[in-house]
Amino acid sequence: MAPNNISPSMPQSYYYDQYNSDNHSHSGSRRSYTTTSWKSMPIKTIDVPTMGDSITEGTIVDIPVAPGDYVNVDDVVIVLETDKVSVDIRASENGAVVEIHGEVDDVVEVGSPLYRLDTDAEAPAGGGGSGGVGGGEASKVEETPAAAAAPEPTVTAAAAAPPPAATPAAAPVAPQTPPPPSTPQLNVESITTTLGTRPERRSKMSRMRQRVASRLKESQNTAAMLTTFQEVDMGNFMEMRVRHKDEFEKKHGVKLGFMSVFVKACTSALQEVPAINAYIDDEAKEIVYRDYCDISVAVASPAGLVVPVLRNTEYMSFADVERTIALFGKKAREGTLALDDMTGGTFTISNGGVFGSLMGTPIINQPQSAILGMHATKMRAVVDEKGNVVARPMMYLALTYDHRLIDGREGVTFLKSVADKITDPARLVFDI
Repeated sequence: MAPNNISPSMPQSYYYDQYNSDNHSHSGSRRSYTTTSWKSMPIKTIDVPTMGDSITEGTIVDIPVAPGDYVNVDDVVIVLETDKVSVDIRASENGAVVEIHGEVDDVVEVGSPLYRLDTDAEAPAGGGGSGGVGGGEASKVEETPAAAAAPEPTVTAAAAAPPPAATPAAAPVAPQTPPPPSTPQLNVESITTTLGTRPERRSKMSRMRQRVASRLKESQNTAAMLTTFQEVDMGNFMEMRVRHKDEFEKKHGVKLGFMSVFVKACTSALQEVPAINAYIDDEAKEIVYRDYCDISVAVASPAGLVVPVLRNTEYMSFADVERTIALFGKKAREGTLALDDMTGGTFTISNGGVFGSLMGTPIINQPQSAILGMHATKMRAVVDEKGNVVARPMMYLALTYDHRLIDGREGVTFLKSVADKITDPARLVFDI
């Protein structure tokens, strides 16, 4: 039998008959609202989706909706953060959120229930006026002139007051010699007070930042890292880029940047020195040589530094590299990079020059064996082939490599090959 407050003439409707004071009832780590219906509701339970082969859990970092809210298809219901990427859990169909199995900072496992959705709930009618706010603003505007006019009577009264009687002029006073300045005394108490307070703030480390910190320290503890440096003359490539960048963009629909020439130069050098592209399998006590080149490129995102992978760069053209990097940059800004985009990689290029870094020693991205660090291009005085001192756009390159696997000869040979190819881009054309 239907409850008293439900009309039998409306069999397709159900009614919310009780809410707590804030429309939420908390039970443990769940948020839900209570409904009473004389007909069963089509409620679906949404589980935590698979987020990668190596990821078994995630942390709830944001819940933009509350139980009872109506969501449309693709609306974000919950945001999960894993060790490598943030994942937006979106509604697969329209409906009202019935229950959320967790709160912010809760850890949820893949496959466990995440939230429940009533797919037969009707969308609320649009509207919600803001006339009260507008009326308040109008009232403030109307009151302002009256308040501004209030000082006028005071000014009038002051003008109507009779002028004070003139006083007789005082006799001239003889000038006095000023006393000598006294030595200021050090007031320790006032200095301490002037220092003021020095507040501190604490914020919880995200799972991604914890994972980055763990991997960087793991790399320092595992690899015998050694860094070698080389300077490269960017002048020839910069002149070539200026001559052809408009035609390049017109034909390929993407701008010609610096990263493409470095990716191609590193790919060629990796094929010349295979040890740079290899890694150590510690369990099997073997060296694994890879005949393909997957180059990781560091990209800045609002959530931090991410390292998507350009796969099989030995088959990519300059335009392919620029398009892929542009796509990764867009995904990073929008927060849509997938875990597969950042998995793998045989070698990494880090460009600290975009932030003005002059020189640095990058840390290897395990289990890779080497990483190239690019830096800022600066005009410096150099001696040319004829012995003349000229100003040239120069960049410092840094190669950090695992000395357990890579000898100094191989590391220096690789870096010198990259520098030569950048200095004379024709070497890339003729594969020398």
